[in-house]
Amino acid sequence: MKGKGGAPDRRSSARWRVLLLCAFCFGLGMLFTDRFWTAPDTSNHIMSQRRRQDQELQVISEDCNTKRKHGEDKDIMGEVTRTHEAIQSLDKSISTLQMELAAKRSMLELLRSGGSPVTAETSQPRKKAFVVIGVNTAFSSRKRRDSVRDTWMPQGKKLQQLEEQKGIVIRFTIGHSATSNSILDKAIDSEDAQHHDFLRLDHVEGYHELSAKTKIFFSTAVGIWDADFFVKVDDDVHVNLGMLATTLARHKSKPRTYIGCMKSGPVLADKNVKYNEPEYWKFGEEGNKYFRHATGQIYAISKDLATYISINQPILHKYANEDVSLGSWFIGLEVNHIDERNMCCGTPPDCEWKGQAGNVCVASFDWSCSGICKSVERIKDVHSRCGEGDSAVWSALI
Repeated sequence: MKGKGGAPDRRSSARWRVLLLCAFCFGLGMLFTDRFWTAPDTSNHIMSQRRRQDQELQVISEDCNTKRKHGEDKDIMGEVTRTHEAIQSLDKSISTLQMELAAKRSMLELLRSGGSPVTAETSQPRKKAFVVIGVNTAFSSRKRRDSVRDTWMPQGKKLQQLEEQKGIVIRFTIGHSATSNSILDKAIDSEDAQHHDFLRLDHVEGYHELSAKTKIFFSTAVGIWDADFFVKVDDDVHVNLGMLATTLARHKSKPRTYIGCMKSGPVLADKNVKYNEPEYWKFGEEGNKYFRHATGQIYAISKDLATYISINQPILHKYANEDVSLGSWFIGLEVNHIDERNMCCGTPPDCEWKGQAGNVCVASFDWSCSGICKSVERIKDVHSRCGEGDSAVWSALI
């Protein structure tokens, strides 16, 4: 009986031990799992994404603000530029009115004192023009004039159309001989009757009288034409009229404008050298240089400066060199000196290379000759290689 009853008790005890062992292992597993493994924190992940989005939105906002600021800066700079141009234009208008008023007063005083105006045309209404180009010439330069007519200077109806349609006036400027009604004067009269392209000046021609001739040219021209600019050019220089007009138009709004290739050469005291300056002592010690001025082959001045010369012609001092004289007349004035290097290109290949590169020259000549060396023979070649084309002047924006 004991044997039969003891076996079931042992089996029951073993089952309890197995159950207790399983429960213990389960509890131990739960303990280790809680300590070494955590479920993903979804709330932290969401916060991280939101933070990234906020940063991206901030960067985009800052970029938009920067672009808006740059746009505002451009608008401000544009307003400043337009305001500056408006001030310049107003300054030019005031300067011109002041000069014209002074010219009228000067003319009235001259008439009251029993004198006469510089030219007979001053009593007539002035003709409106954009630029008046005076080609400085001499009695002996007929061949040079013909070479200019055959190249860059239009002739006949085209010359008249250029004046009427574009406001570009071109005239050979010359005075008269020391002998009244001489054969030289008659030759010019005959040439003018043929071509109608001269401006006769009340001036006695002579090599050492170029400074006086320059004063009289500007005084005469400003009395006939109400032009924005007045240009003086020598008859042995090649000119591209379209590029000249375009260059001048860029400075149209500026008052008291003096345009050319600015230089400052030495003051030559030696009487035995060319271009010597008898009044060298006025420029300080020996070896000094002249003040900055435009080279004499070609330069342009605005209407107010031409009027200034006309008003003050009797008291403007003349130095030995014409270009120095002109520069000296503007010393002490509020003048815009514009150094335009395209107005003093060399002859081919210099002007040819520049033209091929898109930098068409205003004027071309040789420094060694103060003009085109042997211009009568060479100006056609210069024109063919460095000319802008006959249509350029008609399409120039003025």
